Amino acid sequence: MGEKAIPIFPCRSIELTWDFYQALGFERSTWQTRPSPYLAVRRGEVELQFFGWKKHEPAASMNMCYVTTTDVDTLYEAFRDGLRRTLGRVPTRGLPRLSALRDMSYGVRQFLLTDPDGLQLRIGQAISNDQRHSPVPEDKVAQAFHVAALLVESKEDHRAAARILDRLLRSAEELTPSERLRALVLRADSAAHLEEWPRVRALAAEARAIDLAGSTDLSDDLRRLADIEASVPADDASPPS
Repeated sequence: MGEKAIPIFPCRSIELTWDFYQALGFERSTWQTRPSPYLAVRRGEVELQFFGWKKHEPAASMNMCYVTTTDVDTLYEAFRDGLRRTLGRVPTRGLPRLSALRDMSYGVRQFLLTDPDGLQLRIGQAISNDQRHSPVPEDKVAQAFHVAALLVESKEDHRAAARILDRLLRSAEELTPSERLRALVLRADSAAHLEEWPRVRALAAEARAIDLAGSTDLSDDLRRLADIEASVPADDASPPS
């Protein structure tokens, strides 16, 4: 029918918002400072619009927008590289932040991008025709990964995810090198969000010590491990968000 929906979100400053989205490869299509600040940005078929509101509280934001793509890996790398060039690192916690790229249990490969004003973009590509939530796996290792990923992606509950992963890593379950690496990276990610920096260092070192000879398809985990390691401060003080 030709209809198109364009979401409009609050931001504290259209200047700072533009700086962020420009780093991600967006183009500016509308710019208005008076009578009310207004910004529109576009990247391909994705268009977002923002109105300036100085009273907006990013930490309390529940604004979300789902973006579908046919090439989520390329888009993830573009955003990751743009943030690293602009900020000097890939922000894994705080605002703004970029999550890991993951295959989810409901048939979608996706990542989360949260901007400086707390707007969360869920960016995903269908990898299965059946996108219903799968039942919790019966296998204990798969079950731990399934629940921990959902807690992080859906609720951002890193403490609960950490408890599940700690139990898995302490258990008598026989983990393959790939499974242990994945568990350690997931746990290090949660530790970084909780600012448990000594624990992050220890988990990352343990992950790096794993002999991965013969293991395959670990690019997502190793890329995330590198980003987590780069986010760790030189001392125990919190790094800039």
